[in-house]
Amino acid sequence: ALGDALAVALLDARGFREEDFARSHPGGALGRKLLTHIDDVMRTGDAIPAVGLQAGFTELMREMSSKGLGASAIVDDARQVRGIFTDGDLRRLIEKGVDLRSSKAADVMHPNPRTLRAGALAVEAVAMMEQYRITSVLVVDDAGVLCGALNSNDLLRAKVI
Repeated sequence: ALGDALAVALLDARGFREEDFARSHPGGALGRKLLTHIDDVMRTGDAIPAVGLQAGFTELMREMSSKGLGASAIVDDARQVRGIFTDGDLRRLIEKGVDLRSSKAADVMHPNPRTLRAGALAVEAVAMMEQYRITSVLVVDDAGVLCGALNSNDLLRAKVI
């Protein structure tokens, strides 16, 4: 116990922080949390579920099912994120009795979804998901263009949570 106390006192005196420990031990739990970025675990390219604003409901559901994220981004022609549609949104619309066959993505989406910037730490995604009780997050670049997506399962696989 005395040795541990001396080691901690020395580390504190030298200004050794969690980030320094993480860089020294990248394979440990702390290292994964402080060094893993969402770019390392997010889905990119064709693996990102996304449809245009005027996509029909059937197309939206096919995109969600084929990509397996539990959600789909709704984007404009410049791939700027305009909304999101999730499995939870589908359940709520069915409960309300909405006729979904004639709906467009723009009609059923949740506008202005929570997003993270590319390059953020994966723990930021975890914190956002916990705070807002969501399971999927869209990732955008500095111009707001969709460049990735991830869900809690992606973070579990990366051992961030």
